[in-house]
Amino acid sequence: MTSSLAVSPFQVISSRKNATATQSSKEPPIFPASLHATTIAAAADLSTPSQLQQLHARLIKSGLPPSSSASALPLPRVAAVCALSSPSAFSYARRLFGLADAASETVLWNSHLNTLSSSPSPADALALFSRLRFAGVASDVFTLSFVLKACSRTPAALPLGRAVHALVEKLDFRSDVFLLNTLVHMYASRGDIPAARLLFDVMPAKDVVTWNIMITHYTKTGEMQIARHLFDLMPERSVRSWTAMIAGYGQWKKPREAVRLFREMESAGVQPNEVTVVAVLAACADLGELDLGKRVHEFAKRCSFQKKNVRVCNTLIDMYINCGCVEKARQVFDEMAERTVVSWSAMIGGHAMHGQGEEALKLFSRMREAGMEPNGVTFVGLLHACSHMGLLEEGKRFFSSMTEDYGIVPEIEHYGCMVDLLSRAGFLEEAREFVREMPVKANSVVWGALLGGAKVHKNIKMGEEAIRHLVELDPLNDGYYVVLSNIYADAGRWEDVAKVRRMMKDRGLKKTPGWSTISLDEVVHEFVAGESDHPKIEEVYRGWDELLEKLRCRGYAPDTSAVLLDMDEKQKEKVLYRHSEKLAVVFGLMNTPEGRPIRIMKNLRVCSDCHAALKLISEVTDREIVVRDRNRFHCFRHGSCSCRDYW
Repeated sequence: MTSSLAVSPFQVISSRKNATATQSSKEPPIFPASLHATTIAAAADLSTPSQLQQLHARLIKSGLPPSSSASALPLPRVAAVCALSSPSAFSYARRLFGLADAASETVLWNSHLNTLSSSPSPADALALFSRLRFAGVASDVFTLSFVLKACSRTPAALPLGRAVHALVEKLDFRSDVFLLNTLVHMYASRGDIPAARLLFDVMPAKDVVTWNIMITHYTKTGEMQIARHLFDLMPERSVRSWTAMIAGYGQWKKPREAVRLFREMESAGVQPNEVTVVAVLAACADLGELDLGKRVHEFAKRCSFQKKNVRVCNTLIDMYINCGCVEKARQVFDEMAERTVVSWSAMIGGHAMHGQGEEALKLFSRMREAGMEPNGVTFVGLLHACSHMGLLEEGKRFFSSMTEDYGIVPEIEHYGCMVDLLSRAGFLEEAREFVREMPVKANSVVWGALLGGAKVHKNIKMGEEAIRHLVELDPLNDGYYVVLSNIYADAGRWEDVAKVRRMMKDRGLKKTPGWSTISLDEVVHEFVAGESDHPKIEEVYRGWDELLEKLRCRGYAPDTSAVLLDMDEKQKEKVLYRHSEKLAVVFGLMNTPEGRPIRIMKNLRVCSDCHAALKLISEVTDREIVVRDRNRFHCFRHGSCSCRDYW
């Protein structure tokens, strides 16, 4: 907008000074009541210093004295327009502030500093602060707190943050807890944890916010022991203190500690907030803690978190899926008023994990009908669905569709899914060629998928090729050596089995023992294959013997080929009878009401004998048995499994 003024507003002020002086004191300048409202309306559209000058000139022409014309302007808007403009515009704003008595100059600039520090470009706040310091504008506690906030959000701003710290000392603001908290947060946010801790230790007074800042940043960097030490020392704790620790434990793969601390939080009478709910539900998902997850879900419903917070709903879906309750997860999904791509992807992946490939594909069609664009995670779920159900052609189409229809560049997870799909279906040569032609280097997951396919189809040559790569990529993973050993054992090549075991011994590796857990009344019971030290293990053994008689009457015969050890048949049968999932199921049958589903978590893949036995147990006892193994869920019901014996 071009200014129609030939002179500046300050020249207008000077030229009208004599005229103003000669006006009768009985006849004040005419200032219509509507002018102030008009000024405010015009100021809302100001975007340049030139427009501001025109509005100021209009006020002066109305007959207002200089100080009144400046006061009539919305001065915070003046600061916003002139703060980062040319030096002359900045000087113009300062002169306006000097004419007005409405507020001090520092307060006016602070208002804009606060806005800039929270904006997408916090570096603008730092630029304004530098200009104010050069101009000699005084800084107060609020000025420095806003600048420190901007430093905490700006990369490479740590040197300026240190300079502001020096200014805090120089101006003797050391007793202001709020300002020092902002300073501690700045250091921690910019990665200087030692400086943050040093300041924390010497602070003359701390409040709960001070402690929370340090605990939160220690949890973010994975230093959970230090965070817990500070947490235990806190004189008082807020819900944020508890939540930071619970979320930290979950983030760093310590879900048991997260659940344990949540129970302490409940005992202390502290009510969780939405962030706490998300954190503890995530821990329940990792542990398969369905009972606690259900109780937290009820709390979330009472507090309306489920209705208001999409993230709570997404975490609920994930929790129910990982606890083997895909129907409950789908109920949460169907009741959501708003769904994100995370919601759709989680539910598609959940159906895939539970062997419901057709449902996963149907849900994807609904997702597209709803106008929701898929992302890479969505396609991981779809490819898993195809892999678990042997849908080879559908999987190939989805993989091609990623780039052709949606412009999604496949990542290593997608390539791993395709290798798994081809290998499971028996197309091992095609899978190997696929690996060789990948535009990215194959990782241990990709070669592990090929090794798994080689085991299923008893292809020794392919297994040996996969293990050569895996030894280089992940040399300390005992699982790969065990799979190769099992391939040799299945072929009766016991000398090669011995070589693999010597190799493991030389590398200091031991076979990970199989374990299974079952959660009853929020207590997790663990059973280890062969040598479980559960306090009721003798009762469980007797229970298994009784159940075994019933299974034999139904035609059960142990599949000793699942025991890939060089021993006689009786010894193999004894090993099979002590597999952890069988023990956990028996314990569940003994300690739950009739008709209640039994849900088991297992760290390894279910063996063929346990799979056959659990199908029969579900029929004999008329119980639904859900087992989450290393790769997927198996839902045994009425003598059949959701995987349709394809796993």
